[in-house]
Order: sequence, then C-alpha cells, then structure tokens
Amino acid sequence: MPQPSLDSFDLAILAILQRDNTTPQRLIGEAVNLSAPAVQRRIKRMEQAGVIAGNVAVVEPAAVGQPITIFVEVELESERTELIDAAKRQFSATPEVQQCYYVTGEADFILVITVADMGAYEALTRKLFFGSNNVRKFRTFVAMDRVKVGLTVPLPD
Repeated sequence: MPQPSLDSFDLAILAILQRDNTTPQRLIGEAVNLSAPAVQRRIKRMEQAGVIAGNVAVVEPAAVGQPITIFVEVELESERTELIDAAKRQFSATPEVQQCYYVTGEADFILVITVADMGAYEALTRKLFFGSNNVRKFRTFVAMDRVKVGLTVPLPD
C-alpha cells in the first residue's frame, strides 16, 4: 500500500485527533491555522487513504468487568499458508482478543487478551488452543499492572 503524502498540517491535525478525536473541526482549524472545511477535507482524505483507521472510544477494561489482561505466545504445528490464514481469521473473530500479531521467532502469533477472570480465560484456551489441531503450544503471561497502554502513534516533526 503506497504511503500517502502528509504535510505539516496533516501531522498537526493527527496529533490533535490522537489526543481527542472529538475535538471540533473549528478548534482544530484554529490550532493549525486552517478553516474548518479545510480540516474536514483533510480528515476525510486521511480516512479514505487509511491513515486514520477508525474513530473509537477507548474503554477501560476493568470498568466493564474485564480486568485481566493476558499476553499469549502461540506456536502452530504447521506454517502452511491456509492454516496461518485460518488462525488469523479465528483470532480476529474472537472478541476477547484485543490485538493479534503474526510474528517472527519461536512463536507464530502474539495475542493480547482481556477477560473477566481466569475461568473465562481457561474456557477461551479450550476454544482457541486445545480445540485446534494446528496449535502446537501456547505460553501465557498475565499482566500484573497496566503501566502504559496507548494507541497514539509517534508522528514525525
């Protein structure tokens, strides 16, 4: 995918939106010295180009009964393309899986999972790992503290 050209106005708009995507376009325009319609056009262009992937509310997991964050390394039995794609589809379709990365190294995938309790995680392991003929092994790391969680991407100066 070709990388879209972003100028200093685009980067300034992105910086504001990453802090608070509910900031009115009029206020963004005042901050970056553009009109609100110009800001709107730039945001729309960046959305269409895939620079802005979505606009979401970041929810605190513990506030909605999902206080446990778990990191899981998953190693597959076979690295055939169709089996890797099937694993990607399964992990992507599982609501508890917050993030999924196909990685190099010993593990094939790293998952970030949120659950209500260890019983819920155990049930999930039965579905995702023990119920799959293609999972060789998995390793679980339970987060003891959320030191930093962020979705902002560092922007060039």
